[in-house]
Amino acid sequence: MRYVSTRGIGGSISGAEAILRGLADDGGLYVPEKMPILPLTYFEDMKAMDYPARAAYILKLFLPEFSDLDHICKAAYERFDGHPAPLVDYGEDLPLVLELWHGPTCAFKDMALQMLPLLMNKAREIAGEEREMCILTATSGDTGKAALEGFRDRQGTRVLVFYPQDGVSEIQKLQMITQEGSNVGVCGIRGNFDDAQTGVKQVFSDENFAKKLQGGFLSSANSINLGRLLPQIVYYVSAYIDFISENPGKTLNICVPTGNFGNILAALYAKEMGLPIGRLLCASNINCVLTELITFGHYNRNVSLHTTISPSMDILVSSNWERALHLLSGGNSEYVKECMLQLASSGRYELNSDCFNAMKLHFDARYCDDDYTKSCIAQVYERTQKIIDPHTAVAVSVLLEEEGFSQKDTPYMVVSTAHPGKFPEAVLSALSIEYNGNPIEALQGYTAIPAPLLGLEEKEKRFLSSVSPDAIFDVVEQFAN
Repeated sequence: MRYVSTRGIGGSISGAEAILRGLADDGGLYVPEKMPILPLTYFEDMKAMDYPARAAYILKLFLPEFSDLDHICKAAYERFDGHPAPLVDYGEDLPLVLELWHGPTCAFKDMALQMLPLLMNKAREIAGEEREMCILTATSGDTGKAALEGFRDRQGTRVLVFYPQDGVSEIQKLQMITQEGSNVGVCGIRGNFDDAQTGVKQVFSDENFAKKLQGGFLSSANSINLGRLLPQIVYYVSAYIDFISENPGKTLNICVPTGNFGNILAALYAKEMGLPIGRLLCASNINCVLTELITFGHYNRNVSLHTTISPSMDILVSSNWERALHLLSGGNSEYVKECMLQLASSGRYELNSDCFNAMKLHFDARYCDDDYTKSCIAQVYERTQKIIDPHTAVAVSVLLEEEGFSQKDTPYMVVSTAHPGKFPEAVLSALSIEYNGNPIEALQGYTAIPAPLLGLEEKEKRFLSSVSPDAIFDVVEQFAN
């Protein structure tokens, strides 16, 4: 299995090399040269497997040179509370819910970021790489903590996270700035997530800067890294197997709350591998550039970024859309490069008719604002006594607002990306619950709060610095050296 850049420069490389590099030298993202196809026997092979075994089954199709994937996958999910990705029926004609927040940081990013460090260690062994690795990550909320937790105290590795200082929830911020570990760093950005993400990408693409590193090299834990994307494919295959075992003959549609497009892209990849799933519904908050793209065929980041109660989706430049563009254009790297250049220079581009039509074969898109998000949280609680987080609520909301929606007629699965305890203020407000003091303690009276979210205010706040986006290079150089 070989991998190429979405922008076409540099030839093909192995999966191990792609995982270590993170971003291609031409600024593109690594994608499979040829998409592997699920064996005809995949359903019978996998239905009796536990989740780690299913993960190893899928990853072996993409990373055949990794000799011990069974061990890697088993180790990756040891810290999860029960089933890593249970498919739950909330009843009341609500969509099925794929809960992806049972890991150590209570967000779906754990599904890949508990595995990525293990894949990177194996990739270094395969490549004979002995230099120290510095992991750079920009986060809109959940990736940062998951990366810090996944890489902390791992020999030969450092991890540095940048986050928008005023663009994450208080719990998300506390999770990062109190992170333990001798090899970790966190820095706030006086700007938004796009500023942080752009700065990190500029660091990766600056060849002269790479030469300043003293005996080390840079890599990424963002979803631009192939090692982040591949484990996400697994939970769609796993969920489909669980669904179809109980619902033979039915089609499963998928609704994903979407920010950087990696999560829903993994569903598209699963579909391209032969998984017989139906429509992919991209759910956005009021920062709805993706809804505009999928509905009308134009990408336009020249709009104001709004701060919402679903902060992990407060993004205007969705990096992983580039991978989707490459796939939907039939692997036309020149076209992808042209679109990315237009986005960088003018902030917008138009899809050609072939790519637009290919996109519409798979995707629908809706969005909702904070009022609808809060209303959905309250409605789900009233009907089921279950509390969902604001990102999951965005996805459920766009389905419930769809005229004629019925779970019996058109089965949908919503991807639940975080535990509601990560956003206690927003959830309490949605439920009209008044409280004094600690919002986590107030929310604890209505839903079980996982241990990793308790006691954060009492922990040492280790990382309180913040910088302007143009200082990212200086912070990275100081940290890496």
